Amino acid sequence: MMRMMNVGTMDLMRSEPMQLARIIIPMESAHRTVSYLGDLGLFQFKDLNPGKSPFQKTFAAQIKRCGEMARKLRFFKDQMTKAGLLASSWSAYGSEFNLDQLEIKLGELEGELIEMNANTEKLQRAHNELLEYKLVLQKAGDFFHHAQSNATAQQREFEEHRLAEGSMDSPLLLEQEMTTELSKQVKLGYVSGLVPRDKSLAFERILFRATRGNVFLKQNVVAEPVVDPVHGAKVEKNVFIVFYSGERAKNKVLKICDAFGANRYPFTDDIGKQHQMITEVSAKLSELKTTIDVGTLHWSSVVQSIANQFEHWNNLVKKEKSIYHTLNTLSFDVTKKCLVAEGWCPVFATTQIQNALQRATVDSNSQVGAIFEVLSAKESPPTYFRTNKFTSAFQEIVDAYGVAKYQEANPGLFTVVTFPFLFAVMFGDWGHGICLFLATLFLILREKKYSSQKLGDIMEMAFGGRYVLIMMSIFSIYTGFIYNEFFSMPFELFGRSAYECRDSSCKDATTIGMIKVRDTYPFGVDPMWHGSRSELPFLNSLKMKMSILLGVAQMNLGIILSYFNAKFFRNEINIWYQFIPQMIFLNSLFGYLSLLIIVKWCTGSQADLYHVMIYMFLSPTDDLGENQLFWGQKYLQILLLLSALVAVPWMLIPKPLLLKKQHEERHQGRAYAPLYTLDENLETDLDEDKSHGEHEEFEFSEVLVHQLIHTIEFVLGSVSNTASYLRLWALSLAHSELSSVFYEKVLLLAWGFDNVIILIIGIVVFIFATVGVLLVMETLSAFLHALRLHWVEFQNKFYEGDGYKFCPFSFALISEEED
Repeated sequence: MMRMMNVGTMDLMRSEPMQLARIIIPMESAHRTVSYLGDLGLFQFKDLNPGKSPFQKTFAAQIKRCGEMARKLRFFKDQMTKAGLLASSWSAYGSEFNLDQLEIKLGELEGELIEMNANTEKLQRAHNELLEYKLVLQKAGDFFHHAQSNATAQQREFEEHRLAEGSMDSPLLLEQEMTTELSKQVKLGYVSGLVPRDKSLAFERILFRATRGNVFLKQNVVAEPVVDPVHGAKVEKNVFIVFYSGERAKNKVLKICDAFGANRYPFTDDIGKQHQMITEVSAKLSELKTTIDVGTLHWSSVVQSIANQFEHWNNLVKKEKSIYHTLNTLSFDVTKKCLVAEGWCPVFATTQIQNALQRATVDSNSQVGAIFEVLSAKESPPTYFRTNKFTSAFQEIVDAYGVAKYQEANPGLFTVVTFPFLFAVMFGDWGHGICLFLATLFLILREKKYSSQKLGDIMEMAFGGRYVLIMMSIFSIYTGFIYNEFFSMPFELFGRSAYECRDSSCKDATTIGMIKVRDTYPFGVDPMWHGSRSELPFLNSLKMKMSILLGVAQMNLGIILSYFNAKFFRNEINIWYQFIPQMIFLNSLFGYLSLLIIVKWCTGSQADLYHVMIYMFLSPTDDLGENQLFWGQKYLQILLLLSALVAVPWMLIPKPLLLKKQHEERHQGRAYAPLYTLDENLETDLDEDKSHGEHEEFEFSEVLVHQLIHTIEFVLGSVSNTASYLRLWALSLAHSELSSVFYEKVLLLAWGFDNVIILIIGIVVFIFATVGVLLVMETLSAFLHALRLHWVEFQNKFYEGDGYKFCPFSFALISEEED
């Protein structure tokens, strides 16, 4: 009992205790019960009808109704987008509807909008046609007026010329043509309209070829784009008029106009009628414009009323559809009067679920209440961690690798600290840390605003991990103080340096060239090391050894967590034949290396640790000489080497043999079993036999090969994983050197020119290089390397990650999903 109480307080160390429950619900309260459980969001329903198709399930008709209402709501959303409106959240609490009333209301609104759209489309098309017709009347009328004016002028000029020179000098044919009777002249037909400007040249060419040049085409450019009545898009067009002779030419011209999408309009050559037609068209345009404006205003008011209620309606439809989907996972009992639900829920939620069931019974006026009972589960329960907005991002980092097995130790608890710290080891600069902190603090202060907005992909990732980023920045400021780097510059923040230089310039100083004149610098790296000749060897040695210490410590933590897993699941074999030999092997080699590093730091010895570790394997009995750090080191090395050699078969051989023995004992014990009553346990026994039937055979060879692979992986992984932690040293060095290059080769170089323009350019380049390379690319690089160290080097020591998430039926989760 005490253990169960403690689990509730350590909800991030191990997942919540889960239970398999059955709920028997009367039909009259089924809908309300599922609705209240969706509001609670702590019950994961199991599908009890997996063999049925969606159309065979009980509530398929209701789901189809909800799907149809969702389609209407999508239509409304398109109309709102067209009107430039957003769904109003503040007015979502308007008049309440049940599903039947909402279905009728949505149908009426859809019919009204469709009718208004159709009428508006017809009116708009007629308006656009009249606009084009007016353009044709104006442009073609101008052409006819200009042509008639030219003809009258030519006739007058010809008459004057004939009277002046006499009839003997005038051409006979011309005289005959001019004096021909009007009744015998050929009457030309014509077609007028508008053609898209980009097709006008091809239109002219095809007309000429199809009629062999027996047409006359006149085009006039329309200055402004016009709305095409057919497509509704703005198109640049030309007004054309084609003159032809004969019915055959007319048919060709009409077909070509249709092929090129030219809109044809009637036209008269009578100038008086032209003016009358223009007046009539203008009056119709004004009338249509007024009608369209009134219709648009009415349409806007209807769409606005929909927008005020859209969010409420949309949530209601989503909830109802999810309720009926959930009801389809339930099965009927024998009497067909009750629905039976099975699913997972946390143990702590038992009282809340029972209260919801009781409330549903009362609100639905049911005579019979729902029955809640806990079942014994054979399958593994889902994994559920109660997280908040701070811990959820760290838990997502772990879940991306794999969801924890039910109640195994959760790396997320330690990731809250270790992940930002390992990042900061690679990113250590308190200037850069402050910049990252301020940027993340801005996201946190505006999280209420951003949480309700649609953000871009990159911004969404940064906002979701804002608390991870702020922890990374805080630890970066801390490690920056340890490295004593502010944009690569050292500061004497915690007192004066303990060293002074023999020379006037410290650039050529070495450890011998500096004199210790004060007590050791109290915190972090002494600022005098920066800029000296021994800066890089000193910092390399420091960061490399520090990386090994951190790596061995984290790997030991992983192995220790495997012990707590084995103890929690009462697996004695894993404790004695996995945890203990792994601890011995790792610490006999790399734990000993860590001890040597600490001893060397404390004693100031000049021993070569590379030499010590290499000859520990090659010549373990030789004397260490000047590389000896403490008395008895030689015999300790021999003991540790033997321990490491013994640990390998210790991991490999006993575990498969003991597993085989356990299987044989369990198999023999199943020959006899206690008697149970048939009505209570027959189904349970059959299920158990079925579940164990697949694993009846114990393949010793497979278990042995699996253990061999696991042993080899751990032995080789101990070496490779320790080496992998050297990335902490490498990336920290790269970050420091890049920062130094940008400071010295950009900012200081621009400062030395004594030119304001060059200085401004240098500052701008320095800012962009710092932000783009050090604060963005280096942050991403260090993040990915810290992620790899947790996933591979840390979690593979204890974390199985083969569980599955607890996915309760919750309206809160449904509302966050996209349509």
